[in-house]
Amino acid sequence: MSKGPGLFSDFGKRAKDLLNKDYSSDQKITISSSSFSGVALTSNVANKGGLSSGDVGARYKYKNAEVDVKLETESNIVTTLSVTDFLPSTKAIASIKLPGYNSGKLEVQYLHQHASFTGALGLDKSPAVDFSAAIGTPSIAFGAEATYITASGEFAKYNTGVSLTKPDSSASVILADKGDSIRFSYLRNVNQLYGGAVVGEMSRRFSTNENTLTVGCSYVVDPQTLLKAKLNNHGNLGALVQHELMPKSFLTISGAFDTKALQNTPKFGLALSLKP
Repeated sequence: MSKGPGLFSDFGKRAKDLLNKDYSSDQKITISSSSFSGVALTSNVANKGGLSSGDVGARYKYKNAEVDVKLETESNIVTTLSVTDFLPSTKAIASIKLPGYNSGKLEVQYLHQHASFTGALGLDKSPAVDFSAAIGTPSIAFGAEATYITASGEFAKYNTGVSLTKPDSSASVILADKGDSIRFSYLRNVNQLYGGAVVGEMSRRFSTNENTLTVGCSYVVDPQTLLKAKLNNHGNLGALVQHELMPKSFLTISGAFDTKALQNTPKFGLALSLKP
């Protein structure tokens, strides 16, 4: 486990990743490579809803600084610069998307043994200000986050929560949407699944009295193959298989079904990630 409480955005991350990461109804191919000079190159081609898109990116890391430049098919250039430990336990991230000069953002993260803080400011005339804080230990942490809109002088969001973490399990409770929703999640590693885990998540939106219960699991078939599945009380079933074709190269096939409307066409996704 880490030496501090981590960021508030990481509360419940393990459960969220098991239920959502790598599930997709799109088709995507990613090819990555690196040179002796330390430059990492990545190209992506995706088909989403019948629309094709792609990007080419380069990342260079030198000492405690990292530069990431991405060229998208929409003729956008996204540049991100991050510097770690320019002050003790502090990381700064600056990003800008061209030609939209007003889309820049500056973020500062501070990670301490018993606390963490983040602050982000949009680089435009009426910027939004994001900030979050967490206090505690690697085992138990309390935190909150908020977004303040300077143009209107109002808070667009504020969330708070608690996170409990053990080597073989984790749990979190998040009060979100300005107090209109609450989400509980629990994940536990299971030896019988050979490194897999089971997870449960329950959310409630008070304004609509809507409840959603989702359960999921992961199962390690062998060192190269992973199976995942999830189902919620609305009848939405998802499953995926991920196979490591060669070291750091993966093929992922996923599907989604509405068990209460079997006449609807199931959705399938395919992702191929190659790193020669």
